[in-house]
Amino acid sequence: MPILDIRNLNVRFATQDGEVSAVNDVSLSVEKGECLGIVGESGSGKSQTFMAAMGLLAANGRANGEILFDGANLVGASEDAFNTVRGNRMSMIFQDPMTSLTPHMKIGRQLAEVLVHHRGASVVEARIQSLAMLKRVQIPEAERRLDMYPHELSGGLRQRVMIAMALLCSPEVIIADEPTTALDVTVQAQILDIIHDVKERLKTAVVLITHDLGVVAGLADRVAVMYAGRIVEVGDVGSIFSDPRHPYTKGLLACTPRLDDARQGIMTTIQGQPPNLQRLPSGCSFHPRCSYAAERCANERPALEIYGQGRARACFKDLKAA
Repeated sequence: MPILDIRNLNVRFATQDGEVSAVNDVSLSVEKGECLGIVGESGSGKSQTFMAAMGLLAANGRANGEILFDGANLVGASEDAFNTVRGNRMSMIFQDPMTSLTPHMKIGRQLAEVLVHHRGASVVEARIQSLAMLKRVQIPEAERRLDMYPHELSGGLRQRVMIAMALLCSPEVIIADEPTTALDVTVQAQILDIIHDVKERLKTAVVLITHDLGVVAGLADRVAVMYAGRIVEVGDVGSIFSDPRHPYTKGLLACTPRLDDARQGIMTTIQGQPPNLQRLPSGCSFHPRCSYAAERCANERPALEIYGQGRARACFKDLKAA
């Protein structure tokens, strides 16, 4: 049984300009010890899907459907129920550690509070475990860092602190939301190595939310591609990268620079802009930008259908035959 199983999830936000359909009928799952990559452009619903799973939607947001964590449905759960899971059995690494860490609290105190709150540890014991975790995520001079404030650390060190915080309670699921954003490539590689080590050694399920397909290729086992709040393609990493079957997936891969690309200096783009989530197009949401679109695509929404081992797509066109 998957440790996290999302079924027919919808997320809506009420605004002064109307309702925003951020997530639309999304179903996906992640197994223990697996890394599931979630990719798509900004606004595709990647983060909001898992903010709903963590019970962290904005006040004007509501979710319906099922979010099964270890068999228990979190949709509509009380704040107390979420607090027994959030930060303890399921943790999130946010993309901006500077705004995720409390600026006026020292690192050691922020880490210790996790263990005091969730595990009932004493302040002394919590500090000892926090120090050990900082060392595990390769923070140099770890003991000195405990008594520093977030602004005194580099971006890479702050992200390591966020990972340490996420790992303190040995969670069964870690959701990493753009964990390498704004980091230089050397630090990115180090952060990804740490996440990979956690997945392999502790058999923790990892959900990797990113727009960087290179990150997905290096870490994920499976990939779910999202567009306009829907999943349009799912498959294992190798098959998605070598044989994409949805036009949007093909477009994303074509936009990724490659060192072995013969068209040196030419950057491919997907024409047009993502749709307004308040006024989604009829039929397939991608059809206004799709070079394969036919009349049917504008009038009928393709279902996400399984067509091979572990693979599914939401498209009327068989791109393999194209």
